[in-house]
Amino acid sequence: MLSHSSATLILLLSIILTGPAATHADEKTYAERLGWPEGSRVVIFHVDDAGMSHNSNMGAIKAVEDGVATSLSVMMPCSWVPELTAYLNEHPQVDAGVHLTLTSEWKNYRWGPVAGKPAVPGLVDAQGCLWRSVSNVVAHATADEVEAEIRAQIDRALLMGIEPTHLDAHMGTCFHPQFIDRYVKVGIEKKIPILIFGGHMQHIGGEAGALKPLVLSIAKRVWDAGLPVIDDLVTKPTDATEYEQRKAQLVKLLHDMRPGITEIIVHCTVQTEVFSYISGSGQAREAELRMLIDPDIRACIESEKIILTTWCELKKRRQRVQN
Repeated sequence: MLSHSSATLILLLSIILTGPAATHADEKTYAERLGWPEGSRVVIFHVDDAGMSHNSNMGAIKAVEDGVATSLSVMMPCSWVPELTAYLNEHPQVDAGVHLTLTSEWKNYRWGPVAGKPAVPGLVDAQGCLWRSVSNVVAHATADEVEAEIRAQIDRALLMGIEPTHLDAHMGTCFHPQFIDRYVKVGIEKKIPILIFGGHMQHIGGEAGALKPLVLSIAKRVWDAGLPVIDDLVTKPTDATEYEQRKAQLVKLLHDMRPGITEIIVHCTVQTEVFSYISGSGQAREAELRMLIDPDIRACIESEKIILTTWCELKKRRQRVQN
């Protein structure tokens, strides 16, 4: 299975190749356009996969309460969403979005669509679960089915008392050119910010090269509709195996970060034996949690004068600017 970073980049390049061309990039960063001073480096530390398991919930909560995480998103089809929802209802200040989930990738722990199999038959496999891979979703599901499931997941969040501060995409499925229009359409219609990047793309766009202007046109559509856009996305902040090496890589990433709004995606888990039956990624997820609560990382953020923000703040700032 592709890593989140590899899969996202492949999907990004697919979008680039099918998108309309843009004439030029705005010289200002999206941070400046949203009212931060010139040169500001603004960061969202974002915890993906909340609601997937009890361990995931405890990791996300600890990262927000004790660490530098500023946002999280919830996998609405998963079994442990009610536990997290209870927490969010008691802590409405937490920046929580919907992690639109169209795949179910693990071997022994799986989930089905919120809309139900009769409504979205192309989204499910022979077990009645969501497909394991993005490629299978693309091969079997229609854009109408994807939109129906997106709406069902948002509706379930609202029914359970979650007011989504943003939408993003588990394993990047919604970014595929077959589905991205529906992702953008629903976000614009419901006035919910969506994860979309269109600035310097220091990290996510490194391999796009001369095709970068085409990506900017997608972001422009979202911005022109009145929703915020970020400059860059980091899908894998570290790739080391030892903790101190991981921490050093994150410190370097923060030190080298260009001005603008950057979202850094992390997966935080309080590791127990139970999670090992779901995924072999528990050690890496626990290390990411450890980094977010590490005083050295907080000190680095302060010394680098990095501004931490949330999707809720991005939306409020976007509402205050006219262009």
